[in-house]
Amino acid sequence: MDVREMRAGELPEVGELRVATYVGQGHVAPDSDYLAKLRTLGGDPGSLVLVAEDGGRLVGTITVQSYPHGGEVLRGPEESEIRALAVAPDAQRGGVGRGLLRAGVAAAALSGAGRLVLCTMPSMVGAQRMYAMAGFGRLYERDWEVRPGLRLLVYGLDLPAG
Repeated sequence: MDVREMRAGELPEVGELRVATYVGQGHVAPDSDYLAKLRTLGGDPGSLVLVAEDGGRLVGTITVQSYPHGGEVLRGPEESEIRALAVAPDAQRGGVGRGLLRAGVAAAALSGAGRLVLCTMPSMVGAQRMYAMAGFGRLYERDWEVRPGLRLLVYGLDLPAG
């Protein structure tokens, strides 16, 4: 498996991988408004989309966004955010997610960010374990409600200076 930057023209495939993963695992409803965001995230300034490729097939993706281009949890220019980590169902539990997370952390550190934050749904228990094992801690005070009944959990990781 190789982790690399998304190439020009790959965003539609990356978007469909995200949608298939989030819907297929029951985290997002098939008619959710969020699917449009999953399909287009990373096609804007301040975004770095990384993909995991195995045998010429995209099997995972993660997006790193810098302030002010990220989501609602970014608090200032010293922070970057991880968004839309997705691993194809048939590639899960093989290290793809961990590899993408390591690459996302490294990219944020190289960009000069002092902290990396992310949001996750309460139902994404496996991802939460992976984040904790990678050193991310809960930032309870930043949890937020997207809509009534859907609260997102926020995690953060302080990055080394320099």
